Amino acid sequence: MEQIEQLGDARRGKMAGNIAGFGRALRRAGVPTDASRIALATEAAVLVGVEARDDLCAAMEAVMVSREQDRGVFRELFDAWFRDPELANKMLAQMLPSAEGKMEPSKRRPRVREALAAPREADRPAQSEREVDFDAAMTASDLQRLQHADFNALGAAEYRLVERLARDIALPVPTLPSRRLRVVAGGGTHARMHWPGVLREAARTGGEMLRLPRLARRAQPLPLLVLIDVSGSMERYARLLLAFLHAATRRAGRRDVFAFGTRLTDLTPAFAIADADAMLAAASAAIDDFAGGTRLGDSLHELRRSHARRLTGRRTLVLVISDGLDTGEPAVLEDELLWLKRHARRVLWLNPLLRFEGYAPLARGAAILHRHADAMLAVHNLNALGQLATSLATLMRAGR
Repeated sequence: MEQIEQLGDARRGKMAGNIAGFGRALRRAGVPTDASRIALATEAAVLVGVEARDDLCAAMEAVMVSREQDRGVFRELFDAWFRDPELANKMLAQMLPSAEGKMEPSKRRPRVREALAAPREADRPAQSEREVDFDAAMTASDLQRLQHADFNALGAAEYRLVERLARDIALPVPTLPSRRLRVVAGGGTHARMHWPGVLREAARTGGEMLRLPRLARRAQPLPLLVLIDVSGSMERYARLLLAFLHAATRRAGRRDVFAFGTRLTDLTPAFAIADADAMLAAASAAIDDFAGGTRLGDSLHELRRSHARRLTGRRTLVLVISDGLDTGEPAVLEDELLWLKRHARRVLWLNPLLRFEGYAPLARGAAILHRHADAMLAVHNLNALGQLATSLATLMRAGR
C-alpha cells in the first residue's frame, strides 16, 4: 500500500492522473493505447520508481508501445509531457502550461504537436465524424488541401484519412506483349490471320467469309519488384506507401516486395494478404529494423545472394522507394546497383525529398542512386501518387 502512495505527487497527488492523461495524449497521437496499458504503466511506475527518469520512460514504453514505428513518438511525447527539471530526481510532474511555448514546434513530430494541442470543443464532433466517415464529412477545400499536403506534415487523424485515400489511387502496371497469342476480332497492325479459325468460320457459313479472326499477342503486366526504405527518415512515408502499393498493384502479375533498412526483409508473403490493415500488421511484425539506418548496398547484396530469381529475364520493373540517405559503403552500393540494372528492365527511384523545390541528390548515396536510376519520381503527397501511373507509362514508352 505504501508503494501505491509513492505514485502520487506528494504535493497534489496527481501522478496517477498524469499517467492517465499521458495515455490519452498517446491515443491522440495515433499510438494504440487502452485502459489496460495505462494501468500497466501505472504499475510499472510503482515498481521502477520515479527517481531515474530514463528508467521510468523505458518501463512505461515497454508496456504502452507495441509497434516499432511508435517508439519515437512515445519518447518525444514523454519528454514534452513530463517536464520539470527541478523535481526530475524525485518525481515526474505534470507538464507545465508554458512548456509548449518553450519548445520549438518545428522540431516536434506532427503527431506529437497534435496530441499536445488542446482541441477546441467546437471541433471535436466534426473530427469524430471525419474519422468515422471522412468521405461524407470532408469538404472540397479539405480534399484539395490533403491532395497537396506532404505526408510528413500530417497530423495523426489526417494521416489516417490520407492512408485510406491513397488506397483508392490506381497504379496500372505497364504491360508488354507476351509470347502467348489470343484470338481477336479486328486486330491491329501486328495481328496475323488465324487460318484454322478462318476455315471453321467458312464451314459454318457455307463458304461466306463474314468474319476474319486474327491472332494477337496477349498483353502481360511487367513483373514488379518493390524495394521500400523503412529507416528513420522514411518513417512517415513507409506505412502509407505500403498501403498504397498493396491496393494499387493488387491486379498486377508477379509482385515482390522487400523492405530495407539495416537489413533486407521479404514482405511478399504479407502482400499476399487481401486485407490492407492485416497486411500492414503482418509487415510491421516482419520488420525488425524499422526507423533505423539505411544500408541499401548491403540490402541489394542480400537480394542478389538469396533472391536473384525474383528478377525475371530483364523484364522486371524495379521501384526503389527511398530518400537516398544511405550510410553504407559507396563502392558496395555502386556495384549492386550496376548488377540490378543489368537484370531489370527499368530501375525507378521514387524519392519523397522531391517535395523540396530545387532538390539535388548531393548526398553520397543519393548521388550514386541518381546516377544509375532510369528516372526519379516524387511520392510525397496524394497528387504525386496520382501522377505516378502516367509517369510510369511515359517512361516505358520512351524506353526500349
